[in-house]
Parts: sequence; structure tokens; C-alpha cells
Amino acid sequence: MKNICCPAAKGRPREFDVDEALAAALRVFWTKGYEGASLSDLTDAMGITRPSLYAAFGNKEALFRKALDLYESEKLAYMREAIQAPTARAVAERLLRGALAMQTSDCGDPKGCLRVISSVACGVEAESIRAEVIERRKSSSRTLVERFEQAKADGELPEDMTAEGLATYLGALLQGLSLQAGAGASREELERLVETSLAVWPTR
Repeated sequence: MKNICCPAAKGRPREFDVDEALAAALRVFWTKGYEGASLSDLTDAMGITRPSLYAAFGNKEALFRKALDLYESEKLAYMREAIQAPTARAVAERLLRGALAMQTSDCGDPKGCLRVISSVACGVEAESIRAEVIERRKSSSRTLVERFEQAKADGELPEDMTAEGLATYLGALLQGLSLQAGAGASREELERLVETSLAVWPTR
């Protein structure tokens, strides 16, 4: 674990674990979104003062980007593994089941998708954040399109189906799952969504 000493408002410097503080910030952003998370919400959850936050992470925007990096590297790790699956159907199944496992885990994480929540931020303050989140999602989509282009070349996709169309379809399923989880859908309801999606998946 990394520790850092930052000046407290009064008295001797405060030492805190940067990794734990960032994980706490991620939970706040994940629950409230970028705009909804106030500096007071963040410092209270992280157990640090505002000067300590600025010294360790920069401003709120910089903190969010670090939290988003953590979210993608830890919570969305299943996506990197899923893309290596041998067929387009296997890619879809691993992504859907990975998303299901994340949304129904018992580790206390918030529900829903941080990237979806933040992509709908609309205030002036959040415009650069919204643009970055959308660009990151586009990058993930491009990776999926490339994988499905290979599936198309391998003869897995119907002749009239494009890799872009299939990637968009799967992306909509994943976003729908995360939105329903965020709206309070039960584990059983989300499991039915995944099983139905796989039952009607259009490739072998």
C-alpha cells in the first residue's frame, strides 16, 4: 500500500493510504456520479482534508480520472479477458456473465456502471469529464468491433450482419443490464436478462 503525508489544517502532517482513499473516492463517484459528488462527500469518505486531497490527487477532475482508471483496471478486468474468447458468442457470454457477476457481487460495490452514469453528466463543469468517458467507451467499442471483424472473417457472422452492428447490439445489452441493476433489479431478473440475451444471440 502507498502512504502519503499531507499537511493537515492544523497540527502535524496527516498520513493516509492513497490506494484506500482512491477506492473510497471511486465508491462516491460510482454512487453519485461526477456532478453529484461534492468535495465534502469525497473528503468525508476518503477521511482526509481538502488540502490533502489537492496535494495527493490534484483537483476533483483529476481525482475522478484516477478513480475511473481504477474502475476500469479492477472492476472491468473481465472485459479484457472476455475479448480473448475463441468465438463471438463466447465473447458475448463472458462479457454478459462478467457484468452480471459485478452487478450482483456481495462486496458492497454500488450498482450500475460508472461510465454510463458519468456519460450523461450535463453541467458545464462536467463537460470535459463527459467527453473523456464517451471517448473511453468508444475505444472499448472499437476493440469489440475489431474482435467481431475477425469473427466475420472466420465465417461466424451471418452474411448480412456487420461487426459494427453486432458490437452495438452487445453494447446495448450490457448498458441495459447495468441500468437495470442501478434501478434496483434483483439478481434473478438480471440472470433472466443474461440467459434470454444468450438464447437469442445471433451467432453460433
